[in-house]
Amino acid sequence: MYYFYYIWGDILNIGEKIRRLRRVNNLTQDELANRCDLTKGFISQIERNLTSPSINTLIDILEALGTDISNFFNEKIDEKIVFSKEDIYENHYEDYGYLISWLIPNAQKNEMEPILVTISGKSSTKEDQPHEGEEFGYILKGKINLILGNQIYKIKSGESFYFKSNKSHYIDNPYNKPAIILWVSTPPSF
Repeated sequence: MYYFYYIWGDILNIGEKIRRLRRVNNLTQDELANRCDLTKGFISQIERNLTSPSINTLIDILEALGTDISNFFNEKIDEKIVFSKEDIYENHYEDYGYLISWLIPNAQKNEMEPILVTISGKSSTKEDQPHEGEEFGYILKGKINLILGNQIYKIKSGESFYFKSNKSHYIDNPYNKPAIILWVSTPPSF
């Protein structure tokens, strides 16, 4: 069983953070245990997430590591910057004839969400109802029609679109060849 704490929308691995702090302070598990009046085995179990310390014990451990509970939980974790093909999640909407590739995993937690839409010829995406936000698209391949409210915009490869999402909208590909669109929405809505 693994013990994690849920803090302000993030899951925090307590054991891993304690292990990292102990190593930064050049302490062995035995030295940390002695400073906190605990056993080496208990420190080992905490670091491997086999047990969870009480708040008072956690405070004692953190003091021995030269920090406090406020700084411990507010530490910024390095965000992933570069994403590979293995990170992409795809969902094929066979009934409609298009594929959405989420380029950034868990982008819904960010302020914008980039996707790649591959739409077969003679197909349309599902209609998206009005919502807060803005959307941007760049046509990488083919040509499409953007239906925004009652307006139809014909867009071809190398062109882009940008609109506020306050009208119903969808993409139509009435042509025979597929189209590929880099699409970014803010806030995430896909």
